Amino acid sequence: MHPEQGHELESPKPRRGIYLLPNLLTTASLFSGFYSIVNGMQGHFHRAAIAIFVAMIMDGLDGRVARLTNTQTSFGVEFDSLADLVSFGLAPALVAYCWCLQDLGNFGWLASFWYVAATALRLARFNTQVLYVDKRYFQGLPCPAAAAVIAGAMGLSSYYHPLPHMLLAIIIGIFLMVLGVLMVSNVRYYSFKESPFKERVPFVSIIAVVLVFVGISLAPMLVLFLAFITYAISGPVLTLKILREKRLQRQRGD
Repeated sequence: MHPEQGHELESPKPRRGIYLLPNLLTTASLFSGFYSIVNGMQGHFHRAAIAIFVAMIMDGLDGRVARLTNTQTSFGVEFDSLADLVSFGLAPALVAYCWCLQDLGNFGWLASFWYVAATALRLARFNTQVLYVDKRYFQGLPCPAAAAVIAGAMGLSSYYHPLPHMLLAIIIGIFLMVLGVLMVSNVRYYSFKESPFKERVPFVSIIAVVLVFVGISLAPMLVLFLAFITYAISGPVLTLKILREKRLQRQRGD
């Protein structure tokens, strides 16, 4: 074979450089997660909770911007996962530990570690199965939603009279354990990736959206907490519904 022909068969070298805009949003998400940790260590738990929600917004934007601008890269996927581990794994766990779990001794830090480990496992599984799963559903609770439950609980404590400290710590510890289990489970959750904006919807839908905005304006942390804990509960309900439908189909087939 001629040397020039062998050279033509070589695989092309990867292009250097990264796309700025989506990775800038990912960096903003990472910054918000780190900012949440710093504020949690300083005892500013309300700021820490808000920072986690800001990280969620940035995390939601980076992927959509990458798809809209056709700037999706393997680097962006890996960077996004690492940022998610910090913002939605380390940040909620460490802030919750500084907030109340440190008073529970070994159970407190073990619950925090379990949550971080479950987040890492959830992200690793998502990255390896993203091409083979049903796009309509997530397998396991998404880590931003799990982090939002913890952040919402922290935010609520700033507005409303909290429970007795030890009882609150036990509840948050149980939350971390259960949310970790839901993240690594096979429970299905709606992904909302099939946009309904181009389809006709009942008129009452716009009224519901207006009421949600009014609720967020009046009591943002309460509405966000209720919304995300409802989403966390919806997964087991949806999975049981799917299993029941499959069982009925098998019975009809028999």
